[in-house]
Amino acid sequence: MGIAFAKTPKGHDEITTKAGGLSPRVRRVLIFVDGKRTVEDLRGMLQSDDLQHTLGMLEEEGYIELASVTNAAGKPVAPQVPLASITAFGELPASPDPVRLQKARNFMSNTLNAFVGALGNSSLLDRIEQASGHAELRAMYDEWYHAIVMSREGKREAEGLRSKLLAVI
Repeated sequence: MGIAFAKTPKGHDEITTKAGGLSPRVRRVLIFVDGKRTVEDLRGMLQSDDLQHTLGMLEEEGYIELASVTNAAGKPVAPQVPLASITAFGELPASPDPVRLQKARNFMSNTLNAFVGALGNSSLLDRIEQASGHAELRAMYDEWYHAIVMSREGKREAEGLRSKLLAVI
């Protein structure tokens, strides 16, 4: 299945004005989004280890939107259910779940320690341990992901780690 994104009016404005303050790397991804290229096409064209995260951020901030979905033969298909944002957090339970919160804390801390090391991330590790709820952990998600992607080993494992964290956060 191939998924293609297209720029929204906000995305076109960003290309023209640079008003959104996107980093050069994120802006480059936005430039290549054209409504025809699939995510896999973009992955082959861009040297971005965190392409899925970048596309998700652009989608969530309103720069791009889903343009089309194609099957393996390249024929357009209508999704049976609306597709969620590719970095969308799952629904939280109605009442706080301390076990799930601790799992998310442990996962974030353990992956930072394993792939990055505690020395350069002690501030982030402290904030993760002090987080009183999922909302606080979710606010640290981008910082956690960036730290993981910036490490040599983490770069290779980033997509799998991202998926596992999104399942509990």
